[in-house]
Amino acid sequence: ELVHDFSSNIENQPPILLNKKEHAVGYLNKILNARVYEAAIETPLQHAVNLSEHLQNTVLLKREDQQPVFSFKIRGAYNKMAHLTSAQLENGVVACSAGNHAQGVALSARKLGCRAIIVMPLATPSIKVNAVRMHGGPTVEVRLFGNNYDEAAAEAKRLQTEENMTMIHPFDDPLVIAGQGTIGVEILKH
Repeated sequence: ELVHDFSSNIENQPPILLNKKEHAVGYLNKILNARVYEAAIETPLQHAVNLSEHLQNTVLLKREDQQPVFSFKIRGAYNKMAHLTSAQLENGVVACSAGNHAQGVALSARKLGCRAIIVMPLATPSIKVNAVRMHGGPTVEVRLFGNNYDEAAAEAKRLQTEENMTMIHPFDDPLVIAGQGTIGVEILKH
């Protein structure tokens, strides 16, 4: 039987890189210090009885549909925005999304009292557009732009540059990732 002792010389080992800028300890610290519960709730795990029986295993569902925007996306959006400086909040935020991230940014902007422009493709269903408007209130503007996501994203990037707004990316941001990572902490607590 092959057994490896991972404890020996651990201090000489390089960090486990998640990307070129961050390592596992850095992300764990960001997750543990994430500011999500000002906008999100801790959601329960629900036993999926029928699916568990069918798969002959225990299946638990994380009920993120119970969040104020019915999605886990509020966690990352709010955490990112809650860490902005007052000057950045004053300049406003911009995001590109045709769905749940847009709603998370809109509600976060309302809670933090900042201006937000949410760029959505022209073909975005009206139910999604209306949900963003409802969650955001008077400081949130929805701009329908472009025939696809890439064109809408280019418009959001233009606004970021020309109006000095902060981009709230749906996934490619350490603070957004940390906000989403709070789901894992909640699962480990159960």
